Amino acid sequence: MSEHRCGVIAIAGRPNVGKSTLLNRILGSKVAIVTPKPQTTRDRILGVRTDPGVQYLFHDTPGLHRPHKALNRRMVAEAEAALADADVVLMVSDAATPAEAARIEGPVLAAVAGAGRPVVLAVNKIDLVRKGMAAMLPLIDHWSRAHPFAAIVPVCALSGDGVDRVLPELRRLLPEGPALYPEDELSDRPMRFIAAEVVREKLMMATAQEIPYSTAVTIDEFAEPEPPRAVRISATIHVERESQKRIVVGRGGAVLRAVGTEARQELEAMLERKVMLKLFVKVSDAWTTTDEGLRRVGISDES
Repeated sequence: MSEHRCGVIAIAGRPNVGKSTLLNRILGSKVAIVTPKPQTTRDRILGVRTDPGVQYLFHDTPGLHRPHKALNRRMVAEAEAALADADVVLMVSDAATPAEAARIEGPVLAAVAGAGRPVVLAVNKIDLVRKGMAAMLPLIDHWSRAHPFAAIVPVCALSGDGVDRVLPELRRLLPEGPALYPEDELSDRPMRFIAAEVVREKLMMATAQEIPYSTAVTIDEFAEPEPPRAVRISATIHVERESQKRIVVGRGGAVLRAVGTEARQELEAMLERKVMLKLFVKVSDAWTTTDEGLRRVGISDES
């Protein structure tokens, strides 16, 4: 009988290649927010999947990119720390052409290779390849020459196509060891964190241009009285300028109400009970640009 396996898998890649979508698909439940906009993920998020004989501890990380602000530097540091802590790396790439892959994936591959961990490559968004799997062969050949990957698996995280072939490749690379989390646990993040992320996701989807990248959400109250009483959540949306506050609130409060309604409905589905959600908007000048600004909105090196 084979020994039980358990280990940490860092999910790494450029912004907006589908890392969080892939994690949610693997777990069969939503633990990481997903939007079509790059740099959605800001924190390392642990997702736990427990199968017979194995427990996978996935770290969804911010996309590796060139940082310009304090917030971006912290995001990249989170991703690099996850690579250093991992037993295995799951690199996620677009199903681009070989020439595009060579041009845009170089920095990510350098960071992944520098971690010195075994790497499984998931080539995502194969649904966008017009000529089907035959068109993937040159790309797979490119990747097999670029790095000694333990495996290369074409997938579509959105539909789930090919995702079932990723787990066996990861399992054989994990070290032997006991499970570290209860089998029904999906993440180490508390509901306060997840609630803030859900609000931020709905806000990102409701706004455009610079607004999604100039907002942070902090939870002021999270009270869970005995059922059937509703969970009470109060959250503050931080922006950098008064003009951004006007956009977030919307004419007559329309944008803020829509964000609140969508966030409340998703949180009710997660918690399986009624939620009373109150949202406030506050201007925290230039919070993304300095470490002190990050601390003002509740983001620190330990968050």
